This record gives sequence, C-alpha cells and structure tokens, in this order.
Amino acid sequence: MTSYQRIIAAIILISTIFLCNAKEKPWDHGALTVSANHLYLQHADGTPFFWLSDTGWLLPQRLDRDEADFYLAQTAEAGFNVVQVQVLNAVPSVNCYGRLSHTDGWNMPAAPASGDYGYWEHLDYIVDSAARHGVYIGMVCIWGGLVKNGLMDGEQAKAYGEFLARRYGDRPNIVWMIGGDIQGDVKHDVWDTLARTIKANDLGHLMTFHPRGRTTSARWWADAPWIDFHTFQSGHRRYGQRMGNKDYPIPDNTEEDSWMYVDSVRKYAPVRPVLDSEPSYEGIPQGLHSADEPLWTDRDVRRYAYWSVFAGACGHTYGHNNIMQFARPGVAGAYFADGEDKPWYKALRDPGRNQMRYLRQLMLAFPYFGRVADQSIVIDNGERYERLAATRGDDYLMVYNHTGRPMTLDLTRISGNEKKVWLMNPADGSLRYVGLTSEKTYRHTPQPGADLVLIATDSAAPYLTEEMTVLPLPMSVPEAKDLTE
Repeated sequence: MTSYQRIIAAIILISTIFLCNAKEKPWDHGALTVSANHLYLQHADGTPFFWLSDTGWLLPQRLDRDEADFYLAQTAEAGFNVVQVQVLNAVPSVNCYGRLSHTDGWNMPAAPASGDYGYWEHLDYIVDSAARHGVYIGMVCIWGGLVKNGLMDGEQAKAYGEFLARRYGDRPNIVWMIGGDIQGDVKHDVWDTLARTIKANDLGHLMTFHPRGRTTSARWWADAPWIDFHTFQSGHRRYGQRMGNKDYPIPDNTEEDSWMYVDSVRKYAPVRPVLDSEPSYEGIPQGLHSADEPLWTDRDVRRYAYWSVFAGACGHTYGHNNIMQFARPGVAGAYFADGEDKPWYKALRDPGRNQMRYLRQLMLAFPYFGRVADQSIVIDNGERYERLAATRGDDYLMVYNHTGRPMTLDLTRISGNEKKVWLMNPADGSLRYVGLTSEKTYRHTPQPGADLVLIATDSAAPYLTEEMTVLPLPMSVPEAKDLTE
C-alpha cells in the first residue's frame, strides 16, 4: 500500500468512526430500566426499548478487531440492538490473538495493562466497537458448564465479579447475564455470589440469568434482589423430541410452544419482564445432535419470535448456527455447522436474520407499554402450528397466523365501532390494507401456507394509513404516561 493509499484509508476509517459516534445512541435516552407496569424495558426518559438480540457467543474468542467491527456494523444494520456473548468459554479462554483470559489464575488484572493488547483489552475493544454502532453487549460472564465442573468457586466468583464491574461498570452498553445454559440450582451459591458482587459494584446496568433449555430463570430466581428481568430458553427441539430425558421439565409434545414460557413466568411474584434468550437457531439441526435431522429455517425462527412476543415478551433473541460460533474455513463448527459451505460472514445474509427487524418495527409502531396478550381475540383457536397468537392495546390488535389458516376474530376487544384491517408479511415487512369493517366477529381466509400478521385498529387510531406499504420507523419519542394510576 502506498503512502497515498494509507492516508485515504485512514481518512475513511476516521470518517466512519465519526459518523458512528455522531449518530444518536439508545443510551442517549438514559440507562435501561424496567417499565412501571413491570412488563417491559425502557430508557430512563420513558423511551421504549424492545430487546432484539443476535447471538454472538464466541465473538470475543473467534474474531479479530476488523472482523468484530464488520460483524457489529452488519448486526446494527440488520436492526439488532443487543449481541449476547460468552465472556469466558473456557478457563482460561483464548482469543484469536492467542491471548489468555487468566494469566495469574483468578487474580484478575485491576486495570488494562499498559501497552499490552491482551484478552481483556480485546474485549474492551469489542464493547467499545458495539457502542459506536449503538449496540448493547449482553455479557454472559462465564458459561454454565465451566462452573458446573468446578472451574470457578464462590471466592473466585467474588473476585471475578468485582473485576467485571470495575472494568465495565462505566460502559453505557452493558447488560449482565448470569448463568449460561444451566439450571439455577446447579452451583446456586456461586451464581448468587457472582450476581450480588456485580450488583454491589454496579447499579447502573440491568441483570438477568440465561437458563438451561426448556426452563426459565424464574424457576430459581423469581425473588432474587439482583434480577431485573427474566429469560427462558425455549431451545432447539421439535414437537415430540423428548430425547430420553428422565427429568423432563415440560409436558410432552410442547417443545416448540415458546409462548408457554411467558405464561409460566407470569405465575411468579414479583412480576418481571421476560424474553426468550435462546430459541431454535436458523440453520441448526432440529434437536441439535444429529446431522440427519432437518435444519430450522427462517419460517421457524419467525414463529418462535412472534409467538413469544405476542404472548407478552419484552423482546426476542435470534440465533444462527454458523454465526453464534463464527464458523469459517479452518475453524470447526459444533452442531454440524459447515464453515466451508457457509462461513459466518455469508450467513449474515440469511433470511431469518434479516427478518427480525420487522418484528421490532411492528412492536414500536403502536403504543408500547399498554400492550397485553389476549387470546380471547381468537375464536376457535388451534393447537401447535395451527395456534393463532394474539396481542392488543386499547385501540389496536395483532394476530400471528403461522400456517395461513382461516381465522375468526373478536374485534370487540378493542375500541371503535369500525375497524381498519391490514395484513403484514413478516418475511419482508410489507403491509397491505384490507379494508374497513363494522363487523364484531371478523372472518378472514388468507392464502394458505404462508405466515402473516393481521392488524386491526380503531378506525380513528392514527398509527397506520391505508396508503402504507411498509411499517413506519420505530417511535423514538418517550411515552409520557403514568402506568401506576
């Protein structure tokens, strides 16, 4: 590269960084907090925050600086506002530069080492790069299996928690995720110590727990003082894939019913927001453990997302088999991810990943905090794939139909003598006005075989117009409403 080319490259890099920094960031609206009705997340100034996360588990270990910048830029462009990562996937963990996370056991460094680009300096860079792109990092502090196998005890958890809070407590774009694919009763005291230690040193960031498949964090941490919102892992099995479990936490043949976890969390006190932090990944075998099984597709990941969010979840997490572990030529992928055929940077273009933005746009196109799940909207509902998921506010409702089956809806659940009706295609975000109706019981027969969202509003509601062919951009104006009335 010539001197001239180096100067031009430097100008482009500086310009890119300036533009990223100049753009409004989510935390410009204040720190994340829980809404007054305890069902959703918001910023301190009242702006709604709909959690839309990509799963980038091995980002700190697998990608270098340039790759991390590229991935995070593409992730923000796809509409995601959170990336979930494993801070430690081994003890010690090693990154792409060959730097170890533990150079002196659990005597963690008090501050960045001067002049040394080590493991933690690389994680610093990733966190800061995410911030430049307006993305939060959901920090799974240490993967559950490591704690289960005795690689971190209570005293070590205390030292590690102090280190993490000291190092990242002043970053605006952190959400703490305790656990990591593990039940909360496995090394319960270690997890509690880690969580309490971080919270004692950092009150400025939200915290949750990432549980084992087919379980919720509320099962063990319902009244824990450190947990701000719950998550569940609906997991990767299809209906009927019991796979020999002796202690099965859910009824048989409900494996794909992601909505039921939202319902189950509502039975615990106190009420907290909840979301699916690990549903079925796009491009991963059904059940995980056999290459002979079919792969989950974009249509499957849409169903998981709309089912749980319409049940009342405060957001959703997407995952892709080849992206979450950053498979590529020469880097082996678990769960039969073929890094030769589809390296992670090509998987960024897969359809399911680029369709999640439409869910976020849909949720933020209407008044946010008053939305509730309401299955009474659906008359003669079905089971499994035939089940219609319904949600509403005072003057709008939405119904997700996975199979395109005929549906009969009770429009009296929202205000207005006349209702306007639209159809949204969740695969491309397109919107089509159907018409005006005064019917109390509304029947619609879609084209079978394709999923869709039916939207109905009070004819006087201002949210959509008949001319719209796409959803409006998300509302960014705070909703000044006292929900404690």
